[in-house]
Amino acid sequence: MVSPSGTPWIVGGAPGPAFRPAGRAGFRRAVLGGALYAWVQAGEGRGICSMPTDVRMDEFNVYGPDLVWIAEEHLPPDLNRYPERVPDLCVEIRSSSTWRYDVGVKKSVYERGGLPELWLVDSVAETVLVFRRSARGVEHFDVALELGGGETLESPRLPGFALSMDDLFRH
Repeated sequence: MVSPSGTPWIVGGAPGPAFRPAGRAGFRRAVLGGALYAWVQAGEGRGICSMPTDVRMDEFNVYGPDLVWIAEEHLPPDLNRYPERVPDLCVEIRSSSTWRYDVGVKKSVYERGGLPELWLVDSVAETVLVFRRSARGVEHFDVALELGGGETLESPRLPGFALSMDDLFRH
């Protein structure tokens, strides 16, 4: 599969698995992306959210997360170019062909590469795994949450953002 820039997504130096969100994965991306976009639009200085874009983690890993959010202070000067830094939030949504990479090597590379926050949406278990750093300069993800039915997805990086897990996993 090729990324939006026309280059193959790379996981550990090899072309990554093909994934086109359909069915439940596509629905989850639409719901979560819509909620994140609504939050961005509801106030000034909330950065941008985007669907797959190239995220160059290192020379061996170029990922295409399902959603990304970039804080206002980290926006690239030219929005027509791919970001040169790791986004502030990446979201990966489970598919049968990508999940083992998402929870394994990709999570490790995101962490090593300085990603502040990662959400792994598990459509089978109907949970969201949240990994974040509690403060700037923290070397590893030191906060790990598993959110399910009746709970709400929130983030200290997104003040006022809230998405009910019941809404995310409604269908």
